[in-house]
Amino acid sequence: MSNKNLTILGIVTILMVIWAVVQSRVSSMPRSGPEALSYLIPGLDTTGIGSIVVGTGEDSVTLKRRGRDFVVTNKDNYPAVTSTISELITTCLDIKTAELYTDESTYHEDLEVTEEKARSVVKFMTPEPNSAVLAGVVVGKSRELGEGTYVRLISDDKVASDKVYVTSNVPFIKSQATDYIEQELVSVNRDDINSVTVSYPGGDYTLKPKEGSKDITLVNIQAGKKAKSSECDSVFGALSNLRFDDVRAQSTGLLFDRRYVCKLNDSTVYTLEIAKKDDKTYVSCTAEYTGEVPKKDMTKVEPEEVLKEKEAKLLAWEKAQKFAAKHKGWKYEIADWKAKDLTKELSELVEDEEKPEEVKGPEEPNSVSEIQPVEPNSV
Repeated sequence: MSNKNLTILGIVTILMVIWAVVQSRVSSMPRSGPEALSYLIPGLDTTGIGSIVVGTGEDSVTLKRRGRDFVVTNKDNYPAVTSTISELITTCLDIKTAELYTDESTYHEDLEVTEEKARSVVKFMTPEPNSAVLAGVVVGKSRELGEGTYVRLISDDKVASDKVYVTSNVPFIKSQATDYIEQELVSVNRDDINSVTVSYPGGDYTLKPKEGSKDITLVNIQAGKKAKSSECDSVFGALSNLRFDDVRAQSTGLLFDRRYVCKLNDSTVYTLEIAKKDDKTYVSCTAEYTGEVPKKDMTKVEPEEVLKEKEAKLLAWEKAQKFAAKHKGWKYEIADWKAKDLTKELSELVEDEEKPEEVKGPEEPNSVSEIQPVEPNSV
């Protein structure tokens, strides 16, 4: 046999050995097979959900049903945003499985579909006191080769919960408690503001817009002082988009010794009580409609302009009532940069006026020696 033939035979032998090794390894791995697309959580009755747990351990977020809505237990049962809860439920129920990857629990850790290693975990629980898992989702790591992510169903059926599927519609699960609450505290249109009054230990001041202008004026400014335009603007518009970072129900140790009052042209008044502690700023807030609340007179027909004016007043009154009820008793932590606009003192808003320079006349000689004698004309 020629050397060439021996070389070819050797190469073939090596390839067969490699193929045998690969086959032996593949046979020991989970077998996957294509299946018809189906929902990971089939037929969940959402009306039976008493609470939802997102995540695990100390970092978990619990959303508890209260009536038709949910509250965030991690934040002293602060109201959750209904649309965000609906989005979470829909996201989980919309997960479709493309194929079964394995039905053996020994592979769960490698695929990161254990609750300890998972990217996301969501459990839908029955109401208290006998709270139990209705169903849940564990989102693991992405597939090594090809598209898709490993997911597992949490169920009281062990056979079902051992199965790991591959899904192409990877869900994004919000994992922070603040993700489920509305963090915008108040948002006021600057053009609707009639005045802003800031009070603090030792003083207060009022800002108003100049008539026919967007400029802000400082009321009763001290003689010899002038207002800093940029500082006044930042205080005046502090409620244009005020958000909070955290919320609590208790106010132990907080001294609310500052106040920010914003009066609107429609007679709505927003009042913020402000406290500082440990380099953090907290506010409690309320709203009041100070105008006349109109009553509908069914005995006479009123002009359309009058009806629109009454409707606007009623809407302003209703909005203030809802705002006051929603925020009653809550204390909000706000960002330091925003707190500065709410708590600036008068000394930060004014500066000394520039004195006009004295106009000097022509210089006069100050001594007799400086007067030059005039010589007579010669003939």
